[in-house]
Amino acid sequence: MDKSAKIYIAGHRGMVGSAIHRKLVNEGFNNIVTRSSSELDLRNQQQVADFFDEEKPDYVFLAAAKVGGIVANNTYRADFLYENLQIQNNVIHSSYLNGVKKLMFLGSSCIYPKLAPQPLSEDYLLTGPLEQTNEPYAVAKIAGIKMCDAYRAQYGCNYISVMPTNLYGYNDNYHPQNSHVLPALIRRFHEAKTQGLAQVIIWGTGTPKREFLFADDLANACYYLMQNYDEEGLVNIGTGEDISIKDLALLIKQIVGYEGEINFDTTKPDGTPRKLMDVSKLHSKGWKHTIELEEGIKLAYGDFISKLESSAVA
Repeated sequence: MDKSAKIYIAGHRGMVGSAIHRKLVNEGFNNIVTRSSSELDLRNQQQVADFFDEEKPDYVFLAAAKVGGIVANNTYRADFLYENLQIQNNVIHSSYLNGVKKLMFLGSSCIYPKLAPQPLSEDYLLTGPLEQTNEPYAVAKIAGIKMCDAYRAQYGCNYISVMPTNLYGYNDNYHPQNSHVLPALIRRFHEAKTQGLAQVIIWGTGTPKREFLFADDLANACYYLMQNYDEEGLVNIGTGEDISIKDLALLIKQIVGYEGEINFDTTKPDGTPRKLMDVSKLHSKGWKHTIELEEGIKLAYGDFISKLESSAVA
């Protein structure tokens, strides 16, 4: 990608899209095209067609999606399937019609079968049933991967797919009900500290293990692969390292400075015992993460505090 190229980031306001935007700006790209969802409804075929016809981007990062936690995924099953398919179909097809040089499609680790062996290798795609609660979202993402491969096979389009592991970082979602485990713990330990609570209760046993990647590391990987990867299929993006929920909680407790107790409610479900990405393919392409978990949580917590302070002033 030369610095004068026009780059469209779909989903630039989300945690992933905003990280990619920061990376491109830092690398000296100044012809970056963005549209908020109020300006461009990616579910609307005509709006997307008109946008691509007008802007004619050279490169596309497709980071836009309808996302949510387990409850939202399970409740709005039709919405998650329909809206994500619409977004992908419209952006990928319009990219083809308007001669986009290269497109990157971002998926999710939930595409892999529920009972796939650990660590999760790219080869495990479509080898077994999906996790039922987020199946519609996963099916849409799998369709996006296959669509990129199909446009490559039929039309020679250079469209690639990447699958990030669990992400956290700047611009994360700290909503009390529908945030993911790491930002949820940051919020809960911070609130327990400021309210002087004696204990924080965490669901489950604390034994499940999860892998976490700082969103700016993901953006670095996406930028690297956009220049160094041109194959069908997909590439996992992660650290290849995981941590138990208990150890994660202890680390966040220490970083936040909470001095009370942690107790685990073992009557509540644990979820999947382990979800670790096999990142050997990514490493073989020459990229490895640089931000370790403790450093990343400190950066995320600082961002959380600054957002709290700015909202208090507002």
